[in-house]
Formats: sequence, structure tokens, C-alpha cells
Amino acid sequence: MPTIGWFEILIVVAIAIVVLGPKDFPIMLKKVGSWIGTAKKYINNIQSEVSNIDLEENKIEKKEEKKDES
Repeated sequence: MPTIGWFEILIVVAIAIVVLGPKDFPIMLKKVGSWIGTAKKYINNIQSEVSNIDLEENKIEKKEEKKDES
């Protein structure tokens, strides 16, 4: 997976300032930050749900193993 360095980020920011203009650039940064925050919330929510499902399956498997041993 390619990594993004500071130089690449600087180039993207410079291009964005030229395309959007210095007046609209901060507004766009806020929007992008909001989108990233929302995406992180969704990803964290999905990860916790998957983790909960895995924990529940492990509990069920342990109960079944105890029943089989008895």
C-alpha cells in the first residue's frame, strides 16, 4: 500500500487552494473533516458490532462444549 508523505499532502493542498480559492478552502476543509468524522463513527460502529457478534458466538460455543462434556 503506497504511503502519502508530507510533500504529497502539500501538493494536494496547494492544488486545492488554487482550484477552490483561498476564500472557500477553509469551508471545504470543514466539510471534509465532517465527512471523515462521520465515516470514522460508522467504521467504529461496524467494528464494535462485529466484535459483539464474535463474543456472542464464542459464548455459545463454550456453552455447547460444557453441555457435551457433561
